[in-house]
Amino acid sequence: MSRSRPFFPWLGLTLAAACRPPAPPTFEDVREPCAESNPLRNLYFGDLHVHTSFSADANLAGVRTTPDDAYAFALGEPVRLPPAGPDGTGTVELRIDRPLDFAAVTDHAEFLGEMALCYDASSDAYESTTCQLVRASDPDTFVLFGSALTKDPPARFSSLCGEDGAACLAAARGRWGEIQRAAEAYYDRSSACSFTTFVAYEWSASPQLSNLHRNVIFRSATVPDLPVSYFEATKPEVLWQALEADCLSVEGCDVLSIPHNPNWSNGRMFAPVATGDAVADADVTALRAALEPLVEIVQHKGDSECRMGLSGAVTAPDEACTFEKLRPDPVEDCGDGTGDRGMIGLGCVSRRDFYRGILIEGMKEAARIGVNPFAVGAIGSTDTHNGTPGAVDERRYVGHFGTLEDTPEKRLAFTARPEGIKNNPGGLVAVWAEANDRDHLFEAMRRRETYATSGPRIAVRMFGGTDLPDGLCERPDAVAVADASGVPMGGVLPASSGPVRIHVHATADPGTAETPGAPLARIQIIRGWIDDTQTPRIDVFDVAGDGDDTPPAPDTCAVRATGSSELCVTWTDPEVGADAQAFWYVRVLEVPSCRWSRRTCLRLDPAARPAACDDPDVPVAIQERAVTSPVFTQAAVP
Repeated sequence: MSRSRPFFPWLGLTLAAACRPPAPPTFEDVREPCAESNPLRNLYFGDLHVHTSFSADANLAGVRTTPDDAYAFALGEPVRLPPAGPDGTGTVELRIDRPLDFAAVTDHAEFLGEMALCYDASSDAYESTTCQLVRASDPDTFVLFGSALTKDPPARFSSLCGEDGAACLAAARGRWGEIQRAAEAYYDRSSACSFTTFVAYEWSASPQLSNLHRNVIFRSATVPDLPVSYFEATKPEVLWQALEADCLSVEGCDVLSIPHNPNWSNGRMFAPVATGDAVADADVTALRAALEPLVEIVQHKGDSECRMGLSGAVTAPDEACTFEKLRPDPVEDCGDGTGDRGMIGLGCVSRRDFYRGILIEGMKEAARIGVNPFAVGAIGSTDTHNGTPGAVDERRYVGHFGTLEDTPEKRLAFTARPEGIKNNPGGLVAVWAEANDRDHLFEAMRRRETYATSGPRIAVRMFGGTDLPDGLCERPDAVAVADASGVPMGGVLPASSGPVRIHVHATADPGTAETPGAPLARIQIIRGWIDDTQTPRIDVFDVAGDGDDTPPAPDTCAVRATGSSELCVTWTDPEVGADAQAFWYVRVLEVPSCRWSRRTCLRLDPAARPAACDDPDVPVAIQERAVTSPVFTQAAVP
């Protein structure tokens, strides 16, 4: 339930009660216990990054889906997407092949009120030139709204909001109530626990076109009166402090903030906070670590796991790091600094723009100040702007951005904007939790027992420890034994000087009769550590699987490589023990399959295929994957 509190009290902003619309209905998080509850945890797949027409950029791209539509889609119902027909209804029907277990609509906090006013004929802003252009999905207006979020500090449009912004804040409160109502309507509170929703939004700071965005996920229906936008919190640390004041300090309210697309951030998203005040920096760092245990490393705007050739660590060769990169080589290395304009494919690229570099940077910070602000686990999601959570199938990709991607030609175009050939269907977040309800899923995310997939529903279980026994792969009680003698993905190893063992069990996505899954090629373990000379290092080990990397047939997309439906291994690190500063995570690779762009090209008349269909730099094949949260040593996470 929304608490009646002043607007943004940490900034001293208050609106007169007369400006506020009626409070949204109150909801209590009272539910039946889940009939299916497992102390050893079940696997659930979901999408925690979803935009609808409530988001300005989606709306301006002709998207008309609502939060209700998005949740219905996650459950298997169809939606209709642009291009619109004569009656204004979308002409493309889409549905997913399997329902999701959970989802969160994360519409941008910025411009929630502005969009509401532009569609409210009774509002003073309705007939304004800006609102008329909004309703017409004018391309220049798309740029106008987007560029407002690149300013530091940003400013609202006084022509819509008034000089004090009160009209837009009041309208945003109404939209926030609708978002809460939709989440409540689709949350299964019965003992079946068939589907879980979260009240959520996205904070969308983009100073100098560097991405700092976070998805803010609330644990319960007790949430602040309004989402905190970039207009109120112009820096991440102000966002964290606001979430602490308006949620963590309120009974019944709990929250996580999940950064996404560090690959767009020019090194800024995971730059350590350094104001010069050691006490203040330590406080902010600890708050950051508590609020941000995860990072979204795969979505429709590229992969953020790893990139070769950047400074910061001695890194073993890794061909799999070329997967779904937004920018081709060569790129300028940010080194220890930061850059700008990453959201349009410009500026330097940092090691902190990628998962491995973030984890290494966290260990360096732990050694410097005694707190690791970047001990993050991994998730994936779609970042769909069509209101289509879980639409990750390469075979049926119709874009994720409304009219910007509503034809094959647009999807296959080369552009610096967030659409076109460089994009992909996005990924999913996998969570190991005792039951499919808000409390258990949220706690699993907090403890980082999560992983990212690039779309397939690959099942991956990982444990680390110094006392894991031999023969786990042959034991029917392997999970119980590993759980008792080790820690799961996301966990911190007990203090020990012994060798570290990693147990991994992976199962291929079976898919469906219409869209079968692909077999697994191999399991890899990625180790990051700081050696005795204080040099950061990254090593990659192939530990299971002998699948080959034969590409699919380019003219039919038939899979030609062989692999396994299931892989299991218990691996002992030959060099680094539990007393080192180190982490280990798992990457599971499928055999190569056709990228969406190749499948799209094959459906077009050869004479009408755009240049991308014959461009050697556009891959025909991809290797879909799962990437887990790490297991850490205590020296890495003091």
